[in-house]
Amino acid sequence: MPKIVFLPHPEMCPEGKVVEAKSGVSVIDAALANDIEIEHACEKACACTTCHVIVREGFYSLEEPDELEEDLLDKAWGLEPESRLSCQAIVEDEDLVVEIPKYTINQVSEKH
Repeated sequence: MPKIVFLPHPEMCPEGKVVEAKSGVSVIDAALANDIEIEHACEKACACTTCHVIVREGFYSLEEPDELEEDLLDKAWGLEPESRLSCQAIVEDEDLVVEIPKYTINQVSEKH
């Protein structure tokens, strides 16, 4: 079973976390199932950028983003070449290393 290494994030997982994920599961679903509360203002419908992550390792094992995801990513804070929306990044057979950006463009968070 592939593993996802979530790098330390000051609020969501201060010490980082390694989780197992079944192939076919989205990165955000794997995170949420393991108490890593990545924001998802659009309820994982690929309609915002609050679940933006940077895939530091294993990026090329993911299917390429579609045009809608690419258009949304253009609006994400801290965009990098390995950026993905975690609701659209589906785990395949390779391990991933994922960084959750410090900020989102979300004006209001229900957690704060």
